Amino acid sequence: MMIDKHTLALVSIVGSALDVLGALYLAYDLLGGEHGPLRTLTRAVTYGALFGLGYGLALGPVFGLVTGAAHGITLAWEFSRASRHEPQPGFWMDAGISSIRGCGYTLGALYSFGAPFSITFGVLSTVGQAIAYRLGIRPTVNYRPATRPRVTRFLLLTAANRTVGYGVTGYVSSLVAGQPQHAIAVGLKMGLVVGLVTAIFGSWVPFVEWMADHIPQKRMGVFGVGLILIGFALQSVQYWLALLDVPIH
Repeated sequence: MMIDKHTLALVSIVGSALDVLGALYLAYDLLGGEHGPLRTLTRAVTYGALFGLGYGLALGPVFGLVTGAAHGITLAWEFSRASRHEPQPGFWMDAGISSIRGCGYTLGALYSFGAPFSITFGVLSTVGQAIAYRLGIRPTVNYRPATRPRVTRFLLLTAANRTVGYGVTGYVSSLVAGQPQHAIAVGLKMGLVVGLVTAIFGSWVPFVEWMADHIPQKRMGVFGVGLILIGFALQSVQYWLALLDVPIH
């Protein structure tokens, strides 16, 4: 058995991030209680985990980690505004959100597909997302928390739109990267992955929103302890491997 050093580093990074998040949940009162930022943090953690899991299973852990973080941050901000019934953001806010997600795609794809592909993919994703937002296609449309996941007609149409859009984006990015022989396959893969992740995990949005607004304070503390324990376990992997003389390459 041999462990890749990049995988080991990724496990340790995830463990450190969970430790930090767990500490924030334990500091609930210090961060302002129910009027503090932890409701938004709950959204960010949950959305980041959901979308990161979906993208990670299909496109690798690095892609999942980076794009999950980008989606978690942006979706948490958008849904926090929606929960407070604030007006829709303007053009520059939409462009900023789209840019963050575009950077997530760029950095995530960089590891597996190289710089030309990833930069093109990120730029096209940013432009396409910004245009979609201006046309009214955004996650907070028909915002309505619920106690269970829900699939709507709008969600399915959005997933279909993203399937086609990201399929074309993957195809064009492969051509720009000088890989025409893989362009169709990559386009199909990227489109299907983004579309399926949108449809499957997007259906959980109503439940996540209900949970973020109704989760008891004590459960936040328990959740924080759980995150710290998981983070500690992940960080200790590298030491267990050394103790057991598992080769690392």
